[in-house]
Amino acid sequence: MTPLARARWQIQFCVVLWGFTAILGKLISLAAPALIWWRMSLVTVALLAMPRVWRGLAKLSPRLILIYAGIGVVVALHWLTFYGAIKLANASVAASCMALGSVFAALIEPVVTRRRFDPRELALGIAVIPGVLLVAGGVPAGMRLGIVVGVVSAFLTALFGTLNKRYVNRADPFTVTCLELGAGALLLTLSLPWLPHGGPAYPIPGLKDALYLLLLAIGCTLLPYTLALVALRHIRAFDAQIALNLEPVYAIVLAIVLLDEQRELTPLFYLGVAILLVAVFAQPWLVRSDREPSGID
Repeated sequence: MTPLARARWQIQFCVVLWGFTAILGKLISLAAPALIWWRMSLVTVALLAMPRVWRGLAKLSPRLILIYAGIGVVVALHWLTFYGAIKLANASVAASCMALGSVFAALIEPVVTRRRFDPRELALGIAVIPGVLLVAGGVPAGMRLGIVVGVVSAFLTALFGTLNKRYVNRADPFTVTCLELGAGALLLTLSLPWLPHGGPAYPIPGLKDALYLLLLAIGCTLLPYTLALVALRHIRAFDAQIALNLEPVYAIVLAIVLLDEQRELTPLFYLGVAILLVAVFAQPWLVRSDREPSGID
């Protein structure tokens, strides 16, 4: 298997795992800021227990440390808006909004990674907009604010994915993950008292929430986040973002099975999801990405 083919399979595996994050976000009773604080903190603590991470940190320049920390702040803001969308709407709606990330990635990646702009990528990204509009039209009016927050989250995921693509070759993936999520955890530690939480700023989760948080942190964050960084060495950020359009499909299936969310949605919602799926499977034919992009120095 070529490195490019392996990277594509790795991204698809990551997308499956990320499909569970929306479900866990709905199941965990903590407010979104506290949930993300626990998620990022648990992953950071787990990584700091690895000697490999400390060796990687010792090799980094102060400039790179600041860059990865800055990306971590964007990651924290993305998760705040993503889980905020889940709380304001539901898991299916929040995950569906992520499909707009391909539009933003088509615009952001050429600037950040200094490669030629490809109008076919933008056209393919725009093709998902009718799907998102149908998704929005297929939910109750009370969930519309969740869609707005979800669109902001899609922009942020495209931004940090593109930034990671730019700098992914400069450090060990576990070290990068530790720095980024550690910076996000620090930001939230300082910010939690001023964020809406509806309870203690630093809540201690109950047993059920604690188990869900461990599953979210290790199985749905540490593993796929690090694996995605490895995959980004061989594929474009746009290609990864297109693959992420399948996340709502996995999330919706899981939400129907586990949360019985189909009662909250209309046929328009599922028509929108179908359009998103067409965009995902059309991408290999419409956008030639069969060559490995070179690393950015």
